[in-house]
Amino acid sequence: MAQVSINSDLGEWGSSTDSGERARLLQSPCVDTAPKSEGEASPEGLGTGTTSTIGAIFIVVNACLGAGLLNFPAAFSTAGGVAAGVALQMGMLVFIISGLVILAYCSQASNERTYQEVVWAVCGKLTGVLCEVTIAVYTFGTCIAFLIIIGDQQDKIIAVMAKEPEGASGSPWYTDRKFTISLTAFLFILPLSIPREIGFQKYASFLSVVGTWYVTAIIIIKYIWPDKEMTPGDILTRPASWVAVFNAMPTICFGFQCHVSSVPVFNSMWRPKVKTWGGVVTAAMVIALAVYMGTGICGFLTFGAAVDPDVLLSYPSEDMAVAVARAFIILSVLTSYPILHFCGRAVVEGLWLRYQGMPVEEDVGRERRRRLLQTLVWFLLTLLLALFIPDIGKVISVIGGLAACFIFVFPGLCLIQAKLSEMEEVKPASWWALVSYGVLLVTLGAFIFGQTTANAIFVDLLA
Repeated sequence: MAQVSINSDLGEWGSSTDSGERARLLQSPCVDTAPKSEGEASPEGLGTGTTSTIGAIFIVVNACLGAGLLNFPAAFSTAGGVAAGVALQMGMLVFIISGLVILAYCSQASNERTYQEVVWAVCGKLTGVLCEVTIAVYTFGTCIAFLIIIGDQQDKIIAVMAKEPEGASGSPWYTDRKFTISLTAFLFILPLSIPREIGFQKYASFLSVVGTWYVTAIIIIKYIWPDKEMTPGDILTRPASWVAVFNAMPTICFGFQCHVSSVPVFNSMWRPKVKTWGGVVTAAMVIALAVYMGTGICGFLTFGAAVDPDVLLSYPSEDMAVAVARAFIILSVLTSYPILHFCGRAVVEGLWLRYQGMPVEEDVGRERRRRLLQTLVWFLLTLLLALFIPDIGKVISVIGGLAACFIFVFPGLCLIQAKLSEMEEVKPASWWALVSYGVLLVTLGAFIFGQTTANAIFVDLLA
């Protein structure tokens, strides 16, 4: 194998070169990792983790599946029907899997253990800072989406409990959407977001898995045995235009984005080899594809073009089986918000410490005050935005564009930089092919992000 020389100048901005002093993102308690010492990684890729291959598959599937599946039936409608939606997912899956493999290769080459550390080490300071800022914005937007999902599901549940139509005039003040979201957020989400550690993540993961599979099962069952009062809208069979197909890409990116958490999972494996990891992520993505396709196809065929951006809102409020699904989603989101907030806060903290040139081993009191301030600002901003942006489809479209950066842009840049750093006088054909593929990934991700940003800015202004 060619010798790889990776740019690992991490001492800029007055920060320490000890990777343990940088914010570590999405290190789940269920992922057993041990800090790497300098030069610990061997050419054979043997690590000190304890996660088995099957365990790694489960963790990647868990990281991939989530509340994003609620938007997949609408994505099929946007893409122009079942055939277009399936073809789009299958085509994107190739790039999604390759991005996961590239990150594992670069993690092994740079001896780093988290996504942003790999990007920083391989691509340098500027790209590393850009990656961390993108992670912070992405987690911030996802927290907004979670609060909107809570409000959507609560509206349906309250309508059943109050025995009156949703949004009916003259409803009691305590059933108002803004009040219920705020009350839930202050009672449950804020207290869970303040602690310094997130040891409860393993319970959140369990709830998320159970809720996701239950929602998928209910959507499939309701398609096979539909309720009489549910009548589908127009069933599209072809996309209105190529632009319509591309508009469905952000939802798919949001659903399949597990790349940020994949690097710690790879390093937690007992034998973290790139070849083994390729099999792990392929199996995990096939499982996730089955869940998303089952939800997307059955949800779309049940409601057609009339499907809501949040598919559960399309079902009658009185349906008890769907009401249980809504409860599962609320519980999952209530525990997932603090985890996403923790990840964003860790990145913001790392950026601040590097900018100030402050050591991590500082006064505990200062760290606590800064953490409380960061948490309150983050919480209040996401809550306010969620109260006044009720359309989950718009939020997912924007953060889906950011997810494209994690899936395509940063892995592509890492691949290009890693191959350019190889010490070879004569470049073989495979070298050029890999560099070209990296350019393709960056171009695809930039296209999705640019299109999403343009839609978010110009479409709303023209409307």
